[in-house]
Amino acid sequence: MARWLCYAGLGVACALSARAGDENTEIPADLVKQWTVPFLGWHYYPTHVIPAKPAIPGFDKVHMTDCPTVFQLPGDPKWYMSFIGFDGIGYQSFIAESVDLVRWEKPRLAFGYGPEGTFDHGGRVLGAYLYTSYDIKAPRVLKRHDGKYWSLYGAYPRQGGYELRPGYEGVACSDDGLTWRRARDEPILSVHQPDCGEWEKDCIYQPWLLEHEGSYYNFYNAANGGIEQLGLARSRDLLTWKRYAFNPVIPNGPPGSYNEAFSSDGKVFWDQDHWVNFFFGVGRGGAHIMVAFSRDLLHWTHNPDPIYKHGGHPGGLDRQYAHKISLVWTPKGETWYLFYCAVGDAGRGIGLITSKPLER
Repeated sequence: MARWLCYAGLGVACALSARAGDENTEIPADLVKQWTVPFLGWHYYPTHVIPAKPAIPGFDKVHMTDCPTVFQLPGDPKWYMSFIGFDGIGYQSFIAESVDLVRWEKPRLAFGYGPEGTFDHGGRVLGAYLYTSYDIKAPRVLKRHDGKYWSLYGAYPRQGGYELRPGYEGVACSDDGLTWRRARDEPILSVHQPDCGEWEKDCIYQPWLLEHEGSYYNFYNAANGGIEQLGLARSRDLLTWKRYAFNPVIPNGPPGSYNEAFSSDGKVFWDQDHWVNFFFGVGRGGAHIMVAFSRDLLHWTHNPDPIYKHGGHPGGLDRQYAHKISLVWTPKGETWYLFYCAVGDAGRGIGLITSKPLER
């Protein structure tokens, strides 16, 4: 059964689409397996590349790190990684730099706490950047829009704990890509908005920004009770967003699945003739890195088997959780670098797995 989708008030034309599971939207299982193959068979870096306690000057209370996102700046050969540090109060976003994607140096504050009483007073989580290209093998170079760099961000209103509900999402901008500020003083997504769905009524978490054919897409995870799922919102201007009528686009899985409780934190790229969404699932005793595929950004078919299961690291680095990825391709070595939040014997830090063994 076909449905008309219209993003009212955003100047986005209505388009004919089908609900997930309808004719021509489901990706066949054999094709799902074929498209998954390049993202299997990982090699381990022995330690966190950003440890739980990363020794950031002036921020010695940080004891957990999370949410890595790698990017580059136009004309700059270095890589940069934003990540969050939790200091027992809330989240702040930091940036480190690297010349080899392995050794990360000079960590410093990029986006600190919001003003007291505001939606982002308890923490700001950068990482949903506007890139020049979303091709899966393209460099992760930030794109200027209206003379500035842009990122959506996760936000928490209260201090005093980890992911205190309700979460929100905001939009930030930067002149140099390294120091960020609010671009709008109100959240772009909130549990208090009239189009907030039942599936997301308790908390909104992390965004992922994608630009495609004149529109901006925000893939975000949100919760109702103990279930997290992935939804979609769209915009024409980065500031005003409208939710997709048929959220969630990647729901949680059936009992006993690897994403039984969570389908969260999606990262979307274009791969030759289809879209790939790297997300994490929670089920079967841990958090795992999973993948889904789409031809239209609206209807997704996920592989029920993870591309990486928690507990795979021989040093126990991800014994509890493996999730929240950032994927980078290096043409010189034809190697995937997959950064992820690895929670295990060394605490919560940023781990690294690669498609080929690294020379050390």
